[in-house]
Order: sequence, then C-alpha cells, then structure tokens
Amino acid sequence: MTTKADICIIGSGAGGAPVAYTLAKAGYKVVVLEKGSLYDERDFKKDEIAVSRRSLFTPDLKDEFHMVETLDEEGKITKEGGWNFWNGSMVGGSSNLMSGYFHRMKPNDFKLYSAFGDVEGANVVDWPIDYETMEPYYTKVEEVVGVSGKMVEHPFREKRSTADFPYPPTWEHPIAKWIDDSCSKLGYFAMPTPRAIIPYDALDRRGCSYSNLCGSYGCATGAKSHAKSALLDKAVCTNNCTIIADAFVYKIESEKTEATAIHYYDKDGSSHTVQAKIYILAAQAIESSRLLLNSKNSHFPNGLANSSGEVGKNLIFSAGGSGSGRLDFKNLTQEQQDSLLLHGAFVNRSLQDWYEYNKDGKPYKGGTIDFLFEHANAIPRALDQVYDINGDLQWGKTLSKNLHHAFERSRVITFEVFNDWMPTDNCFVTVDEEEKDKWEIPVGKIRLYGHPQDLKVGNHLAQKAVEVLKGLGCEDISSNISAAPPPNLVAGGCRFGTDPKHSVLDVNCKTHDLKNLYVTDASFMPTGGSVPYTWTIYANSFRVADKILERLQNNV
Repeated sequence: MTTKADICIIGSGAGGAPVAYTLAKAGYKVVVLEKGSLYDERDFKKDEIAVSRRSLFTPDLKDEFHMVETLDEEGKITKEGGWNFWNGSMVGGSSNLMSGYFHRMKPNDFKLYSAFGDVEGANVVDWPIDYETMEPYYTKVEEVVGVSGKMVEHPFREKRSTADFPYPPTWEHPIAKWIDDSCSKLGYFAMPTPRAIIPYDALDRRGCSYSNLCGSYGCATGAKSHAKSALLDKAVCTNNCTIIADAFVYKIESEKTEATAIHYYDKDGSSHTVQAKIYILAAQAIESSRLLLNSKNSHFPNGLANSSGEVGKNLIFSAGGSGSGRLDFKNLTQEQQDSLLLHGAFVNRSLQDWYEYNKDGKPYKGGTIDFLFEHANAIPRALDQVYDINGDLQWGKTLSKNLHHAFERSRVITFEVFNDWMPTDNCFVTVDEEEKDKWEIPVGKIRLYGHPQDLKVGNHLAQKAVEVLKGLGCEDISSNISAAPPPNLVAGGCRFGTDPKHSVLDVNCKTHDLKNLYVTDASFMPTGGSVPYTWTIYANSFRVADKILERLQNNV
C-alpha cells in the first residue's frame, strides 16, 4: 500500500510534532510514522509495577536491541548487546516520560568554541545560529506547548522577549524554602525550576494532579507538555494530520538529489510506502543515524545523506550525575516533620551559579543543578532497604524497621547535575551488519566514551550541591558523577553547519545532500549545552517548521 502526502514525518516526539502541528494547521497534508504504539491519558495509569518491574513502555530487548562498544582502561574495545537506549517508544516519544525540567540554553552554549576555546581530544564547534535566533522559538514553546515557572535574578539569567513564563510555578513543597535559605547562607542564587507542566486547566488540557509520578511515567491528565497532548492531538483535529502507529521505518529511498519514498513495516510485518514532497526524520538521535546508514544505495554507498562521512559521528549525551542526602526526623521539629511528609508538591529549585566558572586560571563551561525528592515510586525506594551498606540481605524485623524509617521517619532530597558531554571521535553510532533486529535490519552499534573534562566539571558542580544538602542538615550524603550515558538524553550524529564537508545538515536542518530531507530531532545538535535537551529540540523544530512552511508557500 502506498500513501501520499505533502509531508512525511518519521518519529512523533519533540522533534517531529512541532513540524506536524505547524504544517497541518497551515493546510498541508501530513503523515506521521511512529514505531511505537498509540496511548492516551487513560492508558497512563500510575502503575508502579508496570513501569518498574515490567518495562511496559520499553521494547522487548530480545526483539529490539543495541550493540555497545566501550573502551577498557587499556584502550581495548569490548562489545556487548542488550543495552537499552529506548525511551518512550510511543506516539509522542520520550516527551511522554520526561520529568519536564525545562531550561533554555544560554548564549554561550551556541558558541562553545568561541567562548571557551579548544578542548584537547574534543570536537567542539560553534553552532551556525545564535541564541537570538532561537529566543522567539523558546518563547513559542512556553506559550504553545506550555511551560510554568517564575523568573528571578541569577548570575546567568538569559535575555527574554517576555518578562515571565505564561504559567505560574506548579505547587511547591515547603522544602523549596529550606533550599532557598540554605543557598542564601552560602551566597548561592536558588531559582524556581521551569517545568513543562501546566499547573491548572489550559491549552485544552487538564492541569497537574500532583501525583509526583512524572519521570518514567505517562501523564494521566495531559498536564505534562508532551508532544502528543500539546501538539499532535491539535494537529489531528485539523483533519490534515494522520498518525500511523506501530510503523517501523526500515528504509528511506532516494535518487541522487532527493528522497523519493519511505518504507515501513506494520505490526504484522507487512511493508508499506509513503511518498511525499518533503520528508522529516525525527526518530531519536541514535535511530535517525541508524536509518540513514541502513538506507544506503548506489548514490550514497556509505549511507543516505552521508557524502561527508559524518552521519553517526559526534554522538553526545548529557554529562553529570546525581547525589542525595537524607533528612532524618530525629533532627527535626514536629512542624518540620509534618511539612516533609507532605506529598504531591514539587521541589522546583535549581542552581546555575556555575554555568560558567574559572578554575586554576582557566575558563570552564559549567552547568545546572536541579533539586528534587527521591522518586515517588515506592518499589525502588523499598528495594533500597533490602541490603545494608555492606551488601548483606535484610529481612524480618530489621527490614520492617528500615522500611518504616525510609517511608515515615525520613525523607531523601536528591540532586541532578547537567553539564556538557564533549563530542569526541570515540563516541558515535554505526550499524552492526552481524546483528539484526526482529525485522532483520542491522541494529545500531554505539561506541561510548566520556571525555575527562565531563567528569571534572560534573564533580565541581556536585561539590556545590553537596554543600546545599549539608546546609539543609542532611545525613548519608553521597554523589555519583560518571561517564555513563543517560539513555534518555542523547543528541548529535547529524550535526548542522555551513560546511557540507564537516556537517550533515545545513543551518535549517535540511540535509546537504538531499533537497527534501530534513532532520529535526536532537541529531542536529553539535554541542548540547548544560541543560536537558527537550526544550531546545521543541524550539528548533518550530524554527525549522517555519522554514519549511515558507518553502512550501513559495513553491521552492
């Protein structure tokens, strides 16, 4: 079966949805192909077992997997399968499962090379666009997709075209004031954390229900500003957008200068074709590179749109890590204990005091610290009590006492650190011709490597976060900054730039090689900034959508 449309979009997350929304509203026929299934709010029950023990929204790794190469201490390559880099294989993509921490990138994030210079062993470059170009689209995401928060003065506050966020902060826990006080005593500037969650009914969606089960969970009200509720549902309502779920795209067909068709398998294994004027690839950074490399033909023997040899190169994740401390009730007043037992409200506090800093006479790009409570899911919290600090199994009265203390007599405050993952020659994705998925398509082969500077900066930030926890009176404080990649924060592989020899995409995210193929997921990013990627992916996709709309309207 062949379907025809004006625009065909591969992937339905933050990279694809703004294009579908913009062009469907403008009257163009859009087809969106999504490998995962279609869910709605009724499917997103807060089922802890389904998420924690059964991985309901993760593909079965026996059928779909990645091969991963890592370097040991001697520089030898170890290859293994079974790694999970799937996050949100469903309509709306991983935005369904995000926690919704939304920070804009800063002006110097767009010119990392110019602002901080060369980093030995890293492939640092400036973006071909600047913050001023992206600013109107960050604002558009706030208004159209929905971002809540409150602007306050802090050392690295970016310039805005509006004075504040369109929605006030979500309900804040009393611990937020404790963090404010701890930071103030240290001379730090605590700031409310912007969230892609609307606090009350708006944008034809319901407000937050304050279950606190956000990260790794779908939203049961639509308050979370994920791609489906915020954009795709509205695109479908125009009658110009068709979403085809359970559609695994296995090949992009092309001639020498343009893509000509998309081929996909449905859930029964039958092959179908979509033909369009313009094609948008937004399948997630690893999968987008994999698809281009698997779509090689006589015109592109090394992979589609890969005349530069750069497809899959300079893969980046988010560097950093996390830490925690326990507030034990034995050290607190009854009033403080009662306030800590309040559940549902958000911590919503961040620090960006060290977004840039100097150490030993050298300027460094720093990052962001977000504070939060340990995840509300009771299962991992309970499992943490099963073994003691020596690794010995606990049971009976001892385990019961540990559980009571963990749930009723203390509360754990945690922090997450986000800093730049330096792009290098040793972090990339190719395809593994020996290993095939359930559709008999070569799987992605991912080389993982974290640059030493990533750890250096992450540890610098973690030390600052630990000081805040100490100021709160926390015990059992720990932090873990590592080179392990977070599977839900991946970018790069199809850099945009002005030189076709050293980039895959042009400044508008159109492939240099093919005049009608664009890539709008996080693949385009040459560097990632020191914040979660989703807001920037949304903003850039709206920017590219405007460029495509202008092109269609001018029949170019």
